[in-house]
Amino acid sequence: MKVTLESTNKIVELKTPTGTVPARIWEGATEAGIACHAFVTRIAVSKDLDASEFERELQEHRPPSPEISQAYDLRLVI
Repeated sequence: MKVTLESTNKIVELKTPTGTVPARIWEGATEAGIACHAFVTRIAVSKDLDASEFERELQEHRPPSPEISQAYDLRLVI
């Protein structure tokens, strides 16, 4: 399966066995057009590569869709 994702400016806290971790919500779709979202806690490139462009693009965020904004109210996330 291939998914194309776009970073949003929505960050939530995810509960883990050792505490909580911040996760940025990314929205996108599969090749078949099925809408989806992902909770991204970490993303990296190989240390041997020039990551300057990657790092610049990683700073770009759009507002989340209304569905995501309503579904993940920060007051409700543990």
